[in-house]
Amino acid sequence: MNKLVHFSTGKPKTLKLAGGKEMVSGIAKEQTDEAYLSRDGFTGDGVADTKHHGGRDRAVCIYPHEHYDFWEKEFGVTLPASAFGENLTVTGMTEVEVHIGDMYRVGEALIQVTQSRVPCSTISRRLGIPEILPRIIDTGFTGYLCRVIEEGTVKKDSVMSRINIHPAGITVQEANDAYFRKYKDRKVVERVLSVEALADKWREGLEKRAGLLKGQ
Repeated sequence: MNKLVHFSTGKPKTLKLAGGKEMVSGIAKEQTDEAYLSRDGFTGDGVADTKHHGGRDRAVCIYPHEHYDFWEKEFGVTLPASAFGENLTVTGMTEVEVHIGDMYRVGEALIQVTQSRVPCSTISRRLGIPEILPRIIDTGFTGYLCRVIEEGTVKKDSVMSRINIHPAGITVQEANDAYFRKYKDRKVVERVLSVEALADKWREGLEKRAGLLKGQ
């Protein structure tokens, strides 16, 4: 069953890191009671690195709640809510269950999955776990991003339900495999590229990989 466990938003701010270092990031989001979701994202939400994050194809970040137990056991830690900087922490929506192009109703809004999330060092720096970044890639526990099809208000107790399964049937995990592990396999890359709902930035990355394969 799909369930919204945590709803979080937050603007970029200066974070204190180990060793007295600082970092400006929007990853440390706070639990939110209610916010309006426009095509540009949630009111009161934002990113610091606009080159690599944000944009209409990546307006909403989702992370499966099931992975929290895995990470806490592996690293012997207790993670905070929205530890990976996600807006929506959900159950029943892991990377092997969700497809690129699937549509979900959350509160009044309608969102569409556009790409896997490409994890960055901000996650490991924020959590103080350097080893977690390569493990996120190894496991495929990346989370994923969405565009907004219909704007509307989302609340912390909003119902989340899948409205449509994309006919291509390409899971987020398959997209992860294409991007991180099988980018030399023309058929795998082209299969993901065939999904019209794919985010432009993700498509560009895969097209570069596909370009390297010409003549093979």
